Amino acid sequence: MAFYTDKANEIIAEVKRAVIGKDDCVEKVLMAMLAGGHILLEDIPGVGKTTMALAFSKVMDLKQNRVQFTPDVLPADITGFTIYQKNTNEFTFQPGAVMCNLFLADEINRTSPKTQSALLEVMEEGNVTVDGVTREVPKPFVVMATQNPVGSAGTQMLPESQLDRFMICMSLGYPDIENEIAIIKDRSVGNPLDRLYPVIHAKELLEMQKETEQVFIHDVLYSYVAKLIAATREDPMLELGVSPRGTLALTRMIKAAAYINGRDYVTPNDAVKVFKDVTLHRIKLNAKARVNHVTPDSVLDGILEKVPKPTPKRR
Repeated sequence: MAFYTDKANEIIAEVKRAVIGKDDCVEKVLMAMLAGGHILLEDIPGVGKTTMALAFSKVMDLKQNRVQFTPDVLPADITGFTIYQKNTNEFTFQPGAVMCNLFLADEINRTSPKTQSALLEVMEEGNVTVDGVTREVPKPFVVMATQNPVGSAGTQMLPESQLDRFMICMSLGYPDIENEIAIIKDRSVGNPLDRLYPVIHAKELLEMQKETEQVFIHDVLYSYVAKLIAATREDPMLELGVSPRGTLALTRMIKAAAYINGRDYVTPNDAVKVFKDVTLHRIKLNAKARVNHVTPDSVLDGILEKVPKPTPKRR
């Protein structure tokens, strides 16, 4: 496993050449990709969400397609369509944008709910069904979507069923002064994306995903994960807790957290590190919480404090 763990560190270092000052976000995006999940980046325009996605596609040498989601984008643009060929007297399939390794859905919440729903099958099952025929998308397959904050002009909130299919949801935020100066200097001599080089290829990412699956989780840590998730369903401030799909996502993410840190076993701190990124977009405050100006972050912080961390022994 050491060879590919070293590759993970090389990927992070190369992406950071283009994405400045967001080291934690870069690491967590890689964790989600190693865990076979999809990523949602939610923030205001211009903070580097698209740059993050393009940097990963280049550093991993992945075939990527990018769609700028606008109200006129149709489901067929995403999944593909069949068209009649007069010369052969047959219908032929024209692949949609998801037939790639990394699909960048830019500003996903600016398109119609019908177009958003075109991603539900492929995000969950890795297939697209067009005119009754189901086709697999290439492997590995990752959706990296960006969205503007809810309430921004021209946006429509993603339904819970779609949010639940994203393994993590993160906000990049504004850079601090020091990093903003570094960004200005870096962009003054061209686009940093042009200076990135592939560290791995698609087949190697598949191997890294397989190794990530083999990371050991002690039974007490399985119990810890289950208790954290159960606490979201029982919290008096939440109307909607985390689904079993979220439980599986958290389990896979903590394996990836251990993997990129060069360990073949999980610790409680791995779960603490990624818990909010996996669960924040899956919970929903109730009326009592909204009236009292309670935030989702504070609820999850309270759960992390309330559920005691175990102390498993290494096998």
